[in-house]
Amino acid sequence: MSSLPDIFSTVVQGLGVTLQVLVLSIICASIIAFVAGLSRVNTNPLLRGFTGFYVEIFRGTSLIVQLFWFSYALPGLFNIHLGSDIWVAVLAISLNYGAYMSEIVRGSIQAVAVGQTEASVALNLSKFQRMRHIILPQALRMMLPEYGNYLIQILKATSLVSLIGLTDLLYYGNIYRSTHLAESPTVYVLLLVMYFVIALPLIAFTRKMESVSKKGVAS
Repeated sequence: MSSLPDIFSTVVQGLGVTLQVLVLSIICASIIAFVAGLSRVNTNPLLRGFTGFYVEIFRGTSLIVQLFWFSYALPGLFNIHLGSDIWVAVLAISLNYGAYMSEIVRGSIQAVAVGQTEASVALNLSKFQRMRHIILPQALRMMLPEYGNYLIQILKATSLVSLIGLTDLLYYGNIYRSTHLAESPTVYVLLLVMYFVIALPLIAFTRKMESVSKKGVAS
């Protein structure tokens, strides 16, 4: 019967890929969310419409389907190749969670008290100045708790990348399990613990952001 160290030495081979996908997805999803969120409150109807279409498409379809679409359908149907499997995974996760997170950005901006905007108009600030100096600093504070929660969701989503052949934690867990069926419970318990350990910094960050957000914004 295989020992826990044997299982760990196999599964841990996928840690680098999991962390790489996680970090890149967080960075890309954050950028996409911020740009899309700002576009959703833009006065240009075409920009709002295009961004709204993107958000609804990616919120309304499964991440698994999106992964398969980018990995297999685009190359097979249109000969469009998006690069390595890691970048395919990062793109799918980023676009999916960027769509969800953009609604946090949009909602937080719209939640800033109208009086703040009116006061900035009275001060003769430009739209850019109002957004940069008055609205965004307050909106960012309101975004933080939900933003932290989505970082944890992105970590959970990385477990899907083994479906397109990426050698992450779950991939190696399944490889080991396939040849040691009696060890399946131990493999999955170990995977649970490893994902939880990775999530701990994100959980701590989320709690910190919740504390910061409780300081409130001007009314």
